[in-house]
Amino acid sequence: MTQIEFHFNAPHKLAYACKLLRKGASQNQRLFVVAEADVLERLDTALWAVSPHDFVSHCLGLQNELMVKNSSVILAPQLAPISGVKTAINLGAEVPSQFEPFERLIEVVSDDPSDRAEARARWKKYTELGYTLIRRDLNLKSSL
Repeated sequence: MTQIEFHFNAPHKLAYACKLLRKGASQNQRLFVVAEADVLERLDTALWAVSPHDFVSHCLGLQNELMVKNSSVILAPQLAPISGVKTAINLGAEVPSQFEPFERLIEVVSDDPSDRAEARARWKKYTELGYTLIRRDLNLKSSL
């Protein structure tokens, strides 16, 4: 069963996603990010500027098989099982379809009230589906 984590109170959702992706890529993990097209385009741009010394190999979309195969991070509006990709990150408003093949799903939630309301709806849906959820409050983490 997929482990589902909610990372709450990200002050800057895309910046936090970049940090997660950079960390995962540095640990030789492959990750899949699902979100609306405009969010993915902004994330694509942000990943080029994560750090002057780091490059997070990534591809936008699933059309180019060679790029998908050789990228640490795949950005697409719908999840799809890809060999070697065990973690998915949802930056979207809805529960992504086809998340079950992934070992881990991370829901990134900002401190914006509308984003938090959408996260509550996703939390409820996962609970109704029988998942035990892990809550990570980023405010608590940063205050330690």
